[in-house]
Amino acid sequence: MDVQTSATRRVLVAKPRGYCAGVDRAVQAVERALEQYGAPIYVRKQIVHNTHVVKTLEERGAVFVEETEEVPEGAIVVFSAHGVAPAVHEEAASRRLRTIDATCPLVTKVHNEAKRFAAKDYDILLIGHEGHEEVEGTAGEAPEHVQLVDGLDGVEGVSVRDPERVVWLSQTTLSVDETTETVARLRTRFPNLIDPPSDDICYATSNRQTAVKQIAAESDLVIVVGSGNSSNSKRLVEVAKDYGAAASYLVDDASFVRDEWLEGVATVGLTSGASVPEELVRGVLAKLAEHGFTEVEEVESVQESMRFALPHELRKDLRAV
Repeated sequence: MDVQTSATRRVLVAKPRGYCAGVDRAVQAVERALEQYGAPIYVRKQIVHNTHVVKTLEERGAVFVEETEEVPEGAIVVFSAHGVAPAVHEEAASRRLRTIDATCPLVTKVHNEAKRFAAKDYDILLIGHEGHEEVEGTAGEAPEHVQLVDGLDGVEGVSVRDPERVVWLSQTTLSVDETTETVARLRTRFPNLIDPPSDDICYATSNRQTAVKQIAAESDLVIVVGSGNSSNSKRLVEVAKDYGAAASYLVDDASFVRDEWLEGVATVGLTSGASVPEELVRGVLAKLAEHGFTEVEEVESVQESMRFALPHELRKDLRAV
C-alpha cells in the first residue's frame, strides 16, 4: 500500500454513470432473444461498445459478425444500438433474415431528421466521427444530402449548394462543448444554418459529461471505465481534462489501473461510459481501496429516469407466447 494514509485519500464517484436507457434496451434485446429462441443469436457489429458486455453475451450464445452476409440465411440477427443504414435492412430482407432492431430510439430520431430534411432537399451537415457505426447508419439514410463534419477541422472543407438550405445534425455521443464550438464555426460560414428540432446529443451523453465536470475540478486524477472504441467514454476523458483534472485515463476494468497513476494523488474521480456495467466500476473501487482510497462519495449532478421498451419484434413475439 502507498505510504499516504487512507484518511487523506478519497474517491468522488460521478452520478449518473454507466448504462443508459438505450444500452440497457439493446443488451436486454440480445438476452431476451437468447431466452426466447435459443442460441445462436447473431448480432451485427458490437451490440454496444464494451468488450466485457460483448464477451458475456458471446458466452451465452450470441455470435457477433461484421456484416449481415455472414449470417446464415433465415437466421435471427440483432442490429446494434448504433443503428444501421437502409441498405443493411434491405440486405437482411434479401437473405430472409429475422431481424430485431435494437437501435437506440434517440439514434432513430436522428435518422428520421435526416430523412425529413433530405426530403425537403436540404444539405445536411452531420457532425460526427468518420467510421463510427452511428454516423454510417445516419448518413446512409440520405447519402446524397449528407456531408460529414468531423470536428472543428472538418468545417473548412464543407461546401453546400444553397447556403439558405443547410441544417446540422450530430452523432449522439459527442462532446457537448466541442459540438457547440463546431456549430458556431459552421455558422460563421453559413449564417442561416438551421438547428435540428431538438438536441441530437443524447441525454445520457450530456448528463455524464455534466457529472464529470462537477467532479473534475476537485480530482487529481479521473478514471473513466469504458472501452477504447466507445465514443462517449473517450469524450468523458477529454471533458475531465478540460474541466480541471490533472490527468484522466480510460480503462476497460480494474486490471488496467496502474499503480503509478495513484502516486501523490489525494482525490480520484471515477465514472463510466454509457455502455459499462456497474460491476466494472465496483471493481475499480475495490482496486482503489487497496491503495488507501477508502473514503467514497457519490456526487449526483442530475437524476435520470429514462426507460425504453424492448424492440417491437420481441414485444410482438412475447404477446404471442
